Amino acid sequence: MITLSKGGAYLLGGTEVVLDAEDVMEQLKSKTGKDVTKEEAKKNTIAYSILRDHNTSDNMDKLQIKFDKLTSHDITFVGIIQTARASGLEKFPIPYVLTNCHNSLCAVGGTINEDDHMFGLTCAKKYGGVYVPPHQAVIHQFAREMLAGGGRMILGSDSHTRYGALGTMAMGEGGPELVKQLLSQTYDINMPDVIAVYLSGEPVKGVGPQDVALAIIGAVFGNGYVKNKVLEFVGPGVSSLSADFRIGIDVMTTETTCLSSIWRTDDVIKDFYDIHGRSEDYKELNPGDVAYYDGVVSVELDKVKPMIAMPFHPSNTYTIEELNANLLDILDDCEKKALVSLDGQVDFKLKDKVRNGKLYVEQGIIAGCAGGGFENICAAADILKGKNIGSDEFTLSVYPASTPIYVELARNGRLADLMATGAIVKTAFCGPCFGAGDTPSNNALSIRHSTRNFPNREGSKLQNGQISSVALMDARSIAATAANKGYLTAATDVDANFTNPRYFFDKSIYENRVFDSHGVADPSVEIKFGPNIKDWPEMVALTDNLVLKVVSEIHDPVTTTDELIPSGETSSYRSNPLGLAEFALSRKDPAYVSRAKEVQKAEKARENGAHPCEELPEIKEVMSKIKNKFTDVSKDNIGIGSTIYAVKPGDGSAREQAASCQKVLGGWANIAKEYATKRYRSNLINWGMLPFIYDGDDKELPFKNGDYIFVPGIKEAVANKDSIIKAYVVKDELVEFDLTLGELTDDEREIILKGCLINYNRV
Repeated sequence: MITLSKGGAYLLGGTEVVLDAEDVMEQLKSKTGKDVTKEEAKKNTIAYSILRDHNTSDNMDKLQIKFDKLTSHDITFVGIIQTARASGLEKFPIPYVLTNCHNSLCAVGGTINEDDHMFGLTCAKKYGGVYVPPHQAVIHQFAREMLAGGGRMILGSDSHTRYGALGTMAMGEGGPELVKQLLSQTYDINMPDVIAVYLSGEPVKGVGPQDVALAIIGAVFGNGYVKNKVLEFVGPGVSSLSADFRIGIDVMTTETTCLSSIWRTDDVIKDFYDIHGRSEDYKELNPGDVAYYDGVVSVELDKVKPMIAMPFHPSNTYTIEELNANLLDILDDCEKKALVSLDGQVDFKLKDKVRNGKLYVEQGIIAGCAGGGFENICAAADILKGKNIGSDEFTLSVYPASTPIYVELARNGRLADLMATGAIVKTAFCGPCFGAGDTPSNNALSIRHSTRNFPNREGSKLQNGQISSVALMDARSIAATAANKGYLTAATDVDANFTNPRYFFDKSIYENRVFDSHGVADPSVEIKFGPNIKDWPEMVALTDNLVLKVVSEIHDPVTTTDELIPSGETSSYRSNPLGLAEFALSRKDPAYVSRAKEVQKAEKARENGAHPCEELPEIKEVMSKIKNKFTDVSKDNIGIGSTIYAVKPGDGSAREQAASCQKVLGGWANIAKEYATKRYRSNLINWGMLPFIYDGDDKELPFKNGDYIFVPGIKEAVANKDSIIKAYVVKDELVEFDLTLGELTDDEREIILKGCLINYNRV
């Protein structure tokens, strides 16, 4: 089904894979009739050509990218624009689309969600952007319908910014990276490796895009095969897939931890652009005659079976056939894994879902940027036609990804068919994906065609004794399960007539409702500020020396951004930096906020000229021990802050608040074995936090929660690009250990030195 090459490979004519080997040059010459070099073949990938066209540096190893367009939703655009305004923003220099698909319900915190929407609308007018009102479209569907274009690059402040199937290389990053683009700065990365995803065959009836995506994620996530690399989808199997099918696979590439994705394009994608009235945006993209890839993920589409990702990660994958055949064993294994994910805080059970030898689930959801596509919903309607979901616990909700899709489902009758089964069809909304809608009951299991199934992401709260869970599946198998009234069923096990109706896009829906400035700014417009929209607090520059108190210690194999700052109802406070910070690590380490605040009081006292020990008496003894060895240290040249340790933090969402909440609570660093994503590490840097790496044994750390760490000469070490940072645990004696910072660009070093991106840009 899925195989991974052990090394690089050459792709000939877009169809033949030749693995790199000692005699590969002779093989290539015999097949092509010409001499081939790896260096030239690397330049023949689609990814290389797009990155080259958007690189503003004269060095393809050190890229400085300028994007064509930007997009954000309503739990990120307020903070981004506020940061840019503090840095001197006068006009959006490139098209910037503000969608409203996360805080759409306006149900938490009074007026504050709609206040954010009005902020977005007035900013679109003032700075020359595009504003998509709530319930019109989820961010990524609007981008597919209206923004994508062959050979373009789009940057979004949502991790699932992926439009590669349409020939657009798109990346999801934290807000500060969008701020840089708004200030006409660049996105700086090393030239990434490019991995070929070679598709062959065609899917069997009943297998959908989520099945293929989960199979790929299961094969590459744990081993890091594609981490921070670009996935390039090639091979004859691409032509067997519809545009919607390709899009459904593509959006899930985020869960592999890759940097971005791109696909070869053909008449199927040309038809997509024609349908949406944007024929001029289509561009045929293919790798060169001989292209070199740093690895190959080979996918035999005809061998992919209906898949399920069990709680609590998209990589926890099984075929539904395998799960049903080994039900109690797999459920028992999931329960044991949950003890780690949930820290044993609740008694999580799955085996009690087995009824008469079958797995019973209480909820089905087909939604968002992954599941809410026209083709997925039509296929689900075909499976359910003439059936019903029953009157027991099981419920089914369907969220079309945009109003144009919703309207076409109404016109072609599928909307009525679904509602007749007992399903509820709702408007475009991302809520079920991040815990702001359709939270299951306690101990319930939900199956969802959405993007993630991390702990608590569906809305339950461990700190209140609540736990429910999500398994990811394709819309087709969710519909088959619904037709079987909640008993887990693969779509390949039902006899369905897939009608595959043609899609008709009604552009008037957006023309009548979406505000488009067409790039014309109106400086006279006054921005509307609600009472929850707050400015970022002042942040000081990095001091000569640092003393850090460890205020949280996390030893999970991976820590998600949802655990660093919860989603769900807390999203309503994303426009209020200090208000949101109260929720930091609340579902992972509820004591974190109070610990961090205690340390911050000492630093605030120091900044105001007082002695830190007046607010934090224990710091007096710490400073005394430091001065025994470092006599020139004083409150005038040492900053006092907090840090957390996590083995591998930052998997999942691009949300910058996972870092900024720590920063506004006085955080000055993270210490990690490694960082799960580039996105999270970049967020730390842009908020002036040191992304330390400790390369020693995770089980034998030189420090523990509550310890103080002294880092002498840190300002000089950052400026001088020191590879090793000497640090000391403050015990009876100072215990030395080594930290590193990894590679930093000159701009990133300057951002850290100045305290944050705002300070770096402030005029």
